[in-house]
This record gives sequence, structure tokens and C-alpha cells, in this order.
Amino acid sequence: MRKSKRNLTVCAGLILMLTVPALISGKTRKIRKYSKPAVVAAPATYAAISSSTMAMADQIYDSLELATSGLSEQAFEFAWKGYQKLRAKGMLAKDGILSICDFSQSSRNKRLYVIDLVGMKLLINTYVAHGRNTGGEYAKSFSNNPNSHKSSLGFYVTRSTYSGSHGLSLKIDGVERGFNDKALKRNIVVHGSEYVGTSFIDRNPFSGRSYGCPAVPDDESAEVINSIKDGSCLFIYYPNKTYISKSQLLKG
Repeated sequence: MRKSKRNLTVCAGLILMLTVPALISGKTRKIRKYSKPAVVAAPATYAAISSSTMAMADQIYDSLELATSGLSEQAFEFAWKGYQKLRAKGMLAKDGILSICDFSQSSRNKRLYVIDLVGMKLLINTYVAHGRNTGGEYAKSFSNNPNSHKSSLGFYVTRSTYSGSHGLSLKIDGVERGFNDKALKRNIVVHGSEYVGTSFIDRNPFSGRSYGCPAVPDDESAEVINSIKDGSCLFIYYPNKTYISKSQLLKG
């Protein structure tokens, strides 16, 4: 009963947070269409809700027992902070979904988390690959450069799907200049692969690696892609001091 009450409290707070910007402006929030997103100063609507952002993050993290699933608390707090800023700017067409790749964990772990912020539940928790030159079992090095075969840190907005060499795939658009804004040019996408998942790990010391794409298990790729496509927030996390200190979405 105590847990149910806590979930209701979190849901009520989340609904309030999702509606505050519209109430403050007196207008219905519209999703802006843009060809190349850029990080800009947060509007007044964001300033009005920022004071409760981290308190809500703690409540959600505890309520969904994300620590039990292995998700770093810092990863979630950063993801929540950036998500709120992107939402306040009207950059998320699907703002009820938040996805996090926690690359502070071993690639043997299920380190991709897809969270339903409306239903208040962890939708998907599965494996995800990092780039070939980012590291072995653990991610260590990141890059925004073409042909680096490395993962790029930071916030992305998911785009449309297409059918490619890996089957159903999802374009993701990096919104942090200097960290991941070349993702579309690099063809960094979410796709399924046979080198990610339980069967591969059972036969190898750690998950296979991609050319920088957050690849997921073949048999779960459709579920992952269909859950997060068309304008949701994806955050790729690692406790990299340079990224954390310079990311405009994590400041303030």
C-alpha cells in the first residue's frame, strides 16, 4: 500500500510538471519543426519548473526501483534534467518516453532503459552496444567524428524509421554541438544485431561492438524502436568530466 501511494504521488507530481509550461504561458504548447536542432538558452517556462526538477527525479528513480535494475542515479538525474530542458523548448514530439544508455556499466549488463513517464513504469531494460573504438567490455573513449567508430555522448531526439542492412532501424539526431551533432551525418542509428544479447554474451567475454550505433538485440529491436521512435528523448551517459562540465543541457 505504501508503494502504491508513493507511485500516485509521483504520478501526480509528474502530471503537474508536464502541464506547468502550458499553464504559465496560457497557450497550448506546439512542437516546433526544425531541420537541425541547436542547444539554446532555456525559456522562462523552464525556469519556472526547474526548482522541482531534481526532487521529482529522485522520486521517480526510487519509485521505479531503477537502482535495482542497475541504472546509475547520476545517469537518471542528468537524463531527467536534459529531458526537461528539451521538452520546455518544444523539441520533443513524444515527451512521455525517456530512454537512457548507461555506458558506465559493463556491456555484459542490460544497460538500456526505456521509461514510460506517463504510465510510470520501466518499459524495456535490455542490452545495448557501444562503438568498436570506444572500448572493450567497458566504454572509455567517445567521439563525434565521422569514421571514428566511437559512441557519442549526450542527448538525442529520435526521428523516423527505415529498413536498412540491419532491418528496421531508427535515426537519432544529436542535439549537442561538439558532442553528438554529427550523428545523422555519421549514420548513427538504433538497429538490431546478433552481436548484442544473451546468446552472444553466453559465448563471448562481452557484447559485440558497433561502428558507434547503440545497437540492441535482434529479437528486441522492433519493440525498442517502435517504443521510442518519432520524437522522444534518448540520453547516452558516461561520467566523462569534459562532457559533464561543458554540456549546455546539464548546466543550471
